[in-house]
Amino acid sequence: MRSSTFAAFVAVAQGVTPTQKVIQLLQDMMAKGKEEMRAEEVKFSAFVQWCDNTKASKSEAIQREADAIASLESEVDKLQADCAQLSRQISSLDEAVEQHKTDAKAATEVRGKEAADFQATYQDYTETLDSLDGAIATMKSGTVDGFNFLQLSRSKIMPADVMRVIASFAQSGDEVAEAAAPEAHYNSHLGGIIDMLKELKAKFKSERTELEKEELTRKHEFEMMTSALHDEAVNDSKTSGRKTATRAKKEKRIAEAGGELAEEQDDMSADKKYLADLEAECAAKTSDFDSRQQLRTEELAAIGKAVDILDSDSVSQAAEQHLPGMLQKGTAFLSLRASAKAPTMDKVAAYLQEAAERTGSQELQTAANSAESAPFEKVKKMITEMIVKLKEEANEEAEHSAWCDTELTTNKQTRSDKSSEIEELNSDIEGLQASNSKLSIEVSELQVDIQNLESERSRASEDRTAEKAKNQATISDAKEAQAAVSNALAVLKEFYDKASEASALVQGAPDDAPETFTEPYKGMQGQSGGVLGMLEVILSDFARLEEDTTASEAAAQEEYKTFMSDSKTDLATKNADVKGKTDKITRQDESISQTRESLAATEKELDAAQEYYEKLKPGCVSGGVNYDDRVKQREAEVQSLKEALKILNGDDIPMPIESGRSDYATGASHQGE
Repeated sequence: MRSSTFAAFVAVAQGVTPTQKVIQLLQDMMAKGKEEMRAEEVKFSAFVQWCDNTKASKSEAIQREADAIASLESEVDKLQADCAQLSRQISSLDEAVEQHKTDAKAATEVRGKEAADFQATYQDYTETLDSLDGAIATMKSGTVDGFNFLQLSRSKIMPADVMRVIASFAQSGDEVAEAAAPEAHYNSHLGGIIDMLKELKAKFKSERTELEKEELTRKHEFEMMTSALHDEAVNDSKTSGRKTATRAKKEKRIAEAGGELAEEQDDMSADKKYLADLEAECAAKTSDFDSRQQLRTEELAAIGKAVDILDSDSVSQAAEQHLPGMLQKGTAFLSLRASAKAPTMDKVAAYLQEAAERTGSQELQTAANSAESAPFEKVKKMITEMIVKLKEEANEEAEHSAWCDTELTTNKQTRSDKSSEIEELNSDIEGLQASNSKLSIEVSELQVDIQNLESERSRASEDRTAEKAKNQATISDAKEAQAAVSNALAVLKEFYDKASEASALVQGAPDDAPETFTEPYKGMQGQSGGVLGMLEVILSDFARLEEDTTASEAAAQEEYKTFMSDSKTDLATKNADVKGKTDKITRQDESISQTRESLAATEKELDAAQEYYEKLKPGCVSGGVNYDDRVKQREAEVQSLKEALKILNGDDIPMPIESGRSDYATGASHQGE
């Protein structure tokens, strides 16, 4: 009976096979744990590299945004200062216009009084001369009878002594007539008075002529003064209008820069949040990795010890199969960003060196020297900044060009105004084009960031799905293994409990009978305790595996949600930036088209004024390099830098630019009409 009972136990144990599954799981876990430990190390090393690269990339982006913010703030401050100065200048000009008008009005009033005084004086001279003619004619007749000396006495210009002589003569003439004095004496006296009146008449005519000349002179001076005041008022008004338009443009740019500043600040805020979340995530992953590596080391040691125990002769056939793989490491759901393959820097350096020698450009020589030693991204950024800088220099040169003669006629003022308008329009066009170029680069960078971020989100979702499936499989395997070990423990405990109670009938044997066992068989009690204890340890390990895997899955899912939420916000921000910058490019393209139409109309007006100017006086031209040559030189530099960017982006090396070395390299200048 004892033999059959033991055989039944062995059959039950071999039929259920939970121990075989446990042993197989331990062996599989040993190999798979080592493999996953190595794979986890490799994957975590890649994750660490990704963390470092992403942190560096985000830090550079934040620095670029901080620089852009500082630049925009500086630009806004400068523009606001310019607007304040323009406002003061406009106010001063407007006051000057009003002062010119006031001066003209005052001069007109003074001129009116002068003209009235002249008319009165002129009339007095005329009336006095007429009276003198009458007096002379009367006296030449030999008598003063019938002559009205009262009219002469009313003259304001007649000398008092002359009037006394005339009055005395008139009285003496009457007395002579009454006394019948000798006529000869009377006529002699009369002749002297006539001569005096003639001299006085000649003097008054001369004075009236001088009075007319003075009046003409004052009138001419008045007309010249009022004309000058009018011209100054018109010029000041035009200057005020131009400065008002310039202020409006600067105020518009202030508003635009404010929008760009807000965008850059939003971008930097989003990038800082992303970087903070990334640093927290990388730190958490590092801590988790260290804990998992320690746990795996302890787990492998425990598994090795368990396998050694369970692989003894009594249970060696139970270690063939059935136990699933242990807890896999939660895969890092953020993959490495693919780094762009840098183009051959030697080609870029060689191309820029050739262009520098061909054009004599110091700028291209500097770029060539930098391309030989600087990193790829730094060279690309430097070339882009040089392109923008050259265009800005072109704008500044166009804005500061001036005409050489400021004292020409109204025709020159017209040409100067139109030339200024053309320069401002060209400057506006070049500024808008430079802005569009910069915006296009920013849009391209944002689109690359968006593409990389979308790729990271897709890969994170794939990794999360795979990680979740593996964790769920591990949890399921752990539950099944616990059930198997519990079943094995129940079977073995039941058997050994029964075996410990077993007893056998001891019969007396003949004296010559072979010696047999004398005590009941109770099974392998000495080994059962160790086996049952190990199975209990394995059971607790599987329970801990289920708990740890469940907790790891929850943590990984939470990290995934955080990443997807942050990256979604980052994507929305960058897509909004792309749309805003693209819309701005479209608006500025429309502005460029409209500005070019205004430019064409203004150039026609300038051509008409120039034709008339050529008939009046030739322009003045100083020596030096022609402005067009400087433009061609700068265009050659910009084109060479653009071609260098194409090489960096992987395009074929372009044909050399047809441009010879010019005196521009020596710093010569040109100025003229």
